[in-house]
Amino acid sequence: MFKSVLVANRGEIACRVFRTARRMGLRTIAVYSEADAKALHVREADEAVLIGPAPARESYLDAAKVLAAAKATGAEAIHPGYGFLSENADFAEAVTAAGLVWIGPPPAAIRAMGLKDAAKKLMIAAGVPVTPGYLGEDQSEATLTAEAARIGYPVLIKAVAGGGGKGMKRVDRAEDFAAGLASAQREGQSSFGDPRVLIERYITRPRHIEVQVFGDTHGTVVHLYERDCSLQRRHQKVIEEAPAPGMDAATRKAVTDAAIKAARAVHYEGAGTIEFIADASDGLKADRIWFMEMNTRLQVEHPVTEAVTGVDLVEWQFRVAAGEPIPLKQADIPLNGWAMEARLYAEDPANGFLPSIGKLDHFVMPDDIRVDTGVEQGGEVSQFYDPMIAKLIVHAASREEAAAALADACAEVEVWPVRTNAGFLVRCLEHPRFVSGDVDTGFIATEEDDLARPPLSDAALAGVARFIRVTMTDGAGDRSSPWSHFDDAVGFRLNAAPSLAQTVFIEGERFTADEADFEGYSGSIVATEADELVAFEDGVGFVISRRSSAQTGSGPASDGSLRAPMPGKIVATPARPGDVVTKGQPVVVLEAMKMEHALVAPFDGVVGEIGVAVGDQVTADTVLAVVKANDQ
Repeated sequence: MFKSVLVANRGEIACRVFRTARRMGLRTIAVYSEADAKALHVREADEAVLIGPAPARESYLDAAKVLAAAKATGAEAIHPGYGFLSENADFAEAVTAAGLVWIGPPPAAIRAMGLKDAAKKLMIAAGVPVTPGYLGEDQSEATLTAEAARIGYPVLIKAVAGGGGKGMKRVDRAEDFAAGLASAQREGQSSFGDPRVLIERYITRPRHIEVQVFGDTHGTVVHLYERDCSLQRRHQKVIEEAPAPGMDAATRKAVTDAAIKAARAVHYEGAGTIEFIADASDGLKADRIWFMEMNTRLQVEHPVTEAVTGVDLVEWQFRVAAGEPIPLKQADIPLNGWAMEARLYAEDPANGFLPSIGKLDHFVMPDDIRVDTGVEQGGEVSQFYDPMIAKLIVHAASREEAAAALADACAEVEVWPVRTNAGFLVRCLEHPRFVSGDVDTGFIATEEDDLARPPLSDAALAGVARFIRVTMTDGAGDRSSPWSHFDDAVGFRLNAAPSLAQTVFIEGERFTADEADFEGYSGSIVATEADELVAFEDGVGFVISRRSSAQTGSGPASDGSLRAPMPGKIVATPARPGDVVTKGQPVVVLEAMKMEHALVAPFDGVVGEIGVAVGDQVTADTVLAVVKANDQ
């Protein structure tokens, strides 16, 4: 066994790998960019090396700098994590050529499965069922358009080198195909350096089923059962679970046998995931499950497999990379209980799920479950990297218990001023359809209205009133603060007992917070430097102010201004000045945090002006365009 390992990654996965490495007595080495100089993974490593500026292409994606760091620190092995260089066959070869241990599959396996079109052809030859579609070399718009018509709408356009939902677009109508194709090609080029795409039939009630496989250098390949990753938004996984709901023994055997066959076809070694798409219109059936792709690395959602099998997959990666056999035979790998994982993203569900960046002044996670994170209070969420900041993982005896436990855990999340999807996760986990297991990849879009954020409860408002009285008004603090006295109109009544009520504005809307309604409030309330309060309830932070002017922020304004929610690059302007647009129609497309974000018309109207051009780099809050209402 090697004695030291460099993790060529950042954030929560670097911290996760270090945790197992420390337990096994290995020396840990981190690499970091200038933006991550104070990051948690840097402090948790025994040694850390600066490898470049913030942009990933100049640091985490620079193979030469990573190898130089390994040489300088005497690292014996390199673990790539996921993303960045993890599925780069040239990097894997360079690692072994440098005399280091590559903790991953052989480069030939990475290449075989790295391009979705080539992988599907290989699976067809191996007898693994694949989804109907177009895998051809002709990438002209005319050919792709014709093939989409042949397959039949709706179709899914996918970057051949893609992953993580990037370069993937659903198109429902022929007239939208050109725009969807252009977007998928841009994301493919930006994220993977390859604009080529394939087209698949879009399954109208799809479920995302995947199988964890593991191979070693002795020819053994095993599976560690399946995961269900169907709860997705914009093709990004949100909640994952193991096992898959509704999976009977016969179907499980069919899908795991297919996964083993796929892994053997490429002589696979190490941790990998075979992803399938299932037609859930009539339950899970073996003849309605097709190969989709293989991820030749450790998956983000690997903790749920660890929970139900009791296996530390990173330890297995270390041991297999060192030439040891897989520690357990297939028959000895258990499947116990139910596990679920929720991905905590730095994004604002109330503002179209736009990413949220900045300093983490307040960061509280539940302390009674597994939490994998790479950030902490006082840290920062950068514009340069993926917006996932933590994973919350639970394990219980049954699916119902696991869903309830994960909902409770997400409700305890408190993050500010960065916004997160914690409250949205709670509502997903508590939705009757999810609880019953009736989930497909369209669940979030279908149930959008039910998943909308509810207002702050009366109990929480009463808690706010008590907090104001006890903490902000009882003779302490700055008397010029807007919180330094009770509301004159509400708090004093002639010849009557004083009211315990406060007039407050919650994100611009007027409310009366009355302490007389107080029956207990378990959430936290924190005061900000802007003379505002933030009350947390069910994972959501509500901004509370004395003044109605508190409501500010990026995104579609009431005057029709579309502002950049964060720094980024303009990659498309689908609308032009003078165009008539409807509410929700894309006007400007911004690329930031590795994804494209469409800024849409806030109401029906006419585009008055576009203040940017394709290729422009913009700062946060820049006015990108203005839409004028029809009555203007």
